[in-house]
Amino acid sequence: MIKFEVLGDPVAQGRPRASSYGGKITMRDPKKSKEYKQYVKLAAAQYAPAQLLDEPLHLIVKVFRPIPKSFSKKKTQEAITGVLRPITKPDTDNYLKGVKDALNGVIWRDDSIIVDTSVSKYYSDKPRIEVEVYTLEEMGA
Repeated sequence: MIKFEVLGDPVAQGRPRASSYGGKITMRDPKKSKEYKQYVKLAAAQYAPAQLLDEPLHLIVKVFRPIPKSFSKKKTQEAITGVLRPITKPDTDNYLKGVKDALNGVIWRDDSIIVDTSVSKYYSDKPRIEVEVYTLEEMGA
């Protein structure tokens, strides 16, 4: 099992931007997404296995978003205890996509080997993402 956290406001994968130059169209990540992926890579590098994983994996991502300042004291308390959860955009799959892309070539060979995922959104006064990677054997599958 590999487990680590990335501190700071989580950033979801943004829509790719297209541009054309000399009749060729290229797609690129938005700046914010690209920078966040680099940050996740850096945080994950210290937990990287000696050899890239190349077997079916289960990935768990927990996203802890900052508590909005507009929340009342009651809502803030509900958010801290997990009673109130984020139901606003971005979607969980956009967070997942960014994390999977960032960990390619750091933790695993390619994100195609991920066969099972779990992504959850929470509020926290300590924004971050938590990542857990298990082999299917470790999961008891």
